[in-house]
Amino acid sequence: MFRRKRNDLVPFEKHKRVIRLEDRGRERELKFGAFFFGVLAFFCVLYCVGIGLVIGYGTKFFLIWGLMGVGFGGISFLCAKPAVRRKIPAVLIRLFWICFCVGLAVFLLVEGLVLSRCSAQGMEGADYVIVLGAQWKTSGPSRVLQYRLDKALEYWRRNPDVKVIVSGGQGPNEPIAEADGMFSYLTQAGIPAEQILVENQSTNTYENLRNSAALLDKEQARVVIVTNNFHVFRAEKIAGAQGYRNVSGLAAPSYAPMQLNNLLREFFGVTKDFLMGNLMSWD
Repeated sequence: MFRRKRNDLVPFEKHKRVIRLEDRGRERELKFGAFFFGVLAFFCVLYCVGIGLVIGYGTKFFLIWGLMGVGFGGISFLCAKPAVRRKIPAVLIRLFWICFCVGLAVFLLVEGLVLSRCSAQGMEGADYVIVLGAQWKTSGPSRVLQYRLDKALEYWRRNPDVKVIVSGGQGPNEPIAEADGMFSYLTQAGIPAEQILVENQSTNTYENLRNSAALLDKEQARVVIVTNNFHVFRAEKIAGAQGYRNVSGLAAPSYAPMQLNNLLREFFGVTKDFLMGNLMSWD
């Protein structure tokens, strides 16, 4: 029997391996997150394309759905790729999720307030009805504006003595001022011309109500604001902040396929007016 010399021994190569043990619960959460945000990304992109190619649009705001789709797709990718995610500092990931959760909470709060006034009926026997303007096309009122005008006509038929204020200026993509087109529409529908007051200089909701206030006594008059359901909450709050003492909204319908886009846009509208101090009185 031969005995192997010590110097004949070949040392084994030493391997140093770092084995990462992912918590299985955490791994399931990430897989669900990848799927969830992937579905959101797909829906957002599909909705954006649908508005652009099928539904039609008045502004380019709908493109935000495409941007959201890209963002959700990025989150889905990071959830599905741990190796890529580990390259991002943990503090940045935590900061992102904190901002995301806070933003989501604010979004849900604002949308809850908006939805709370989507069925507003408006008071009966008002002295004035203010119809807020929207896009006027070469072929006539846009769909959302026609909904407002038809709702105002319904109210006038129940309250034939009410005075109607049509409010809206001319935008760069409009052939005439919105209020002028609204005046023609309502007179052709049967409202006497002498019952309609025209305010054709305003460019947004704040100006609609500020300029219309010059045509009435906002502290004494009973006023109904006619606008689409998603817009009632903001219109009422702006009116109240401007000194309208007896005001209520009357919700007209909105075009169902565009409702998600309208609600998202209204979130930014409410946020903007809140930051500008248009939703509260400082008196």
